[in-house]
Amino acid sequence: MNKAELQQKANQLRKHIVASLHAAKSGHPGGSLSAADIVTYLYYEEMNIDPKKPEKEDRDRFVLSKGHVAPALYGILAMKGYFPEEELLKLRKTGEMLQGHPDMKGTPGVDMSAGSLGQGVSVAVGMALSAKLSGGQYRVYTLLGDGEIEEGQVWEAAMFAGHKKLDNLVVIVDNNDLQIDGSVADVCSPYPIADKFKAFNFHVVEIDGHDFDAIEAAFKEARQTKGMPTAIIAKTVKGKGVSFMENQVSWHGAAPNDEQYETAMAELEKAGEA
Repeated sequence: MNKAELQQKANQLRKHIVASLHAAKSGHPGGSLSAADIVTYLYYEEMNIDPKKPEKEDRDRFVLSKGHVAPALYGILAMKGYFPEEELLKLRKTGEMLQGHPDMKGTPGVDMSAGSLGQGVSVAVGMALSAKLSGGQYRVYTLLGDGEIEEGQVWEAAMFAGHKKLDNLVVIVDNNDLQIDGSVADVCSPYPIADKFKAFNFHVVEIDGHDFDAIEAAFKEARQTKGMPTAIIAKTVKGKGVSFMENQVSWHGAAPNDEQYETAMAELEKAGEA
């Protein structure tokens, strides 16, 4: 898939995110939109997956450690055919499949239930170790928020992954600079992020998380790296693609009303045409 096609897929994913959150009247648009390009590349280009066999043993695994941005994961899973896209408009509804955080027992394509920040990456490390111990050839990818990495458990997992030389593990940090209470630098600064992962024996790549050429190069570099896990620090814009949400901390966890929904969808429609 070429760059233009990936951009179209990411734009479609952003539409699904906005539509599902509008229907739910709650949720987390900012981080879902900032991660859309990374998630699109993972599911359309990088990972070995088969929607017709969601539990095949040799599939690559993806753990959404920042589980509150489930709308991005649900949107891409629907686009890939794991379940009908109509399910997206039932987000967060009682008794429906797509809840506020991913549930591996209730949603096809979800490899790990997530939501408690810091725990997803720990599970991903365990998955990667399991592959090494069993001779499995699958790779494990996990997406973290930059606010999430303020959790100590993240660094315990990183220390273990580096110690065990888990070169089948890729940790992606969605570095959009904002968390629920404000700037990550102001709340409890995790900077410099790259140096921290390097200290735990990770190979580190820093990229523009909205540039598909850079995203492609980073994942190729991760595959070529042997003897150590890779951390991709993706610089992104919170709320990317919807102008009034971009870089606004107030859109961390708020759903668009009817007027905002129409404005957002019009912007994304125009971006798709462009």
